[in-house]
Amino acid sequence: MNDPWGLETRAPGATLLVGCGKLGVRLGQRLQAQGSTVTAMRRHAGDLPFPTIAADLSHPLDRALPDFDSVVITLPPSTEGDSIYPPALRGLADALPAMPSRVVFVSSTRVFEGRPGETPLTERDTPAVSSERGGDLLEGEHLAMELFGARIVRPAGIYGPGRDYLIRRVREGAPVDHTRRTNRIHETDLVRLLEAMLRADSAPPLIHAVDTEPVLLGDVAAHIAARLGAEAPPHVEPEVGGGTVLDGHLLREFLGELEYPTFRTGYDEMIAAL
Repeated sequence: MNDPWGLETRAPGATLLVGCGKLGVRLGQRLQAQGSTVTAMRRHAGDLPFPTIAADLSHPLDRALPDFDSVVITLPPSTEGDSIYPPALRGLADALPAMPSRVVFVSSTRVFEGRPGETPLTERDTPAVSSERGGDLLEGEHLAMELFGARIVRPAGIYGPGRDYLIRRVREGAPVDHTRRTNRIHETDLVRLLEAMLRADSAPPLIHAVDTEPVLLGDVAAHIAARLGAEAPPHVEPEVGGGTVLDGHLLREFLGELEYPTFRTGYDEMIAAL
């Protein structure tokens, strides 16, 4: 089999998951099951299936860290106050005794929020932001590349088991903007991508995590409603539309066929499990 990316030529080795929420836990469990040593770092240790370093990354780390072969950073942007990325990324760089051989920074397709339109956007297109959170994400990308030579993953809207916000909104009959353009990625395919980014010898420097079907939010809501046996949700007043269309060809070239290629596949499975 032709493998231009060398998907199985690098072992993740000792891996640090920074800001380890639901996505990081799923990735860590997958890596751990395949023999990698996994450590999490987040504000509160909690009950995780692997060792956890409790640290508030808005402040300098009070300890040196051990060596890690791989680091995956899944810190969300701050919801208020100053951006988390400058103190967190610089503190992490200072605390690591050596540069990991692979660092992956998880950003968001939100960095294109200032470029709404129907023209598909690829990894070659220049981001444009229109909010503080979008600006923070873009700053995080630049810092991660500057400090670690990080590979950047930009997921669209993540959905899957436990991420059923839209199903609940449709069930409640809450109004939605039917005219808004949206992009999605199932959590399972995003975890597969992050693992592949750690294992590939020549992983892309930047990749968009989006499925094969950009779609209007109204089409997604109507499909969910039909599967629930409910009325399609009403339209918000006024509808403002907007949103982007993101091209996922590089993802499919790199990862291969998605387990959940469209929102229909994923939401149908979630609704069947209710």
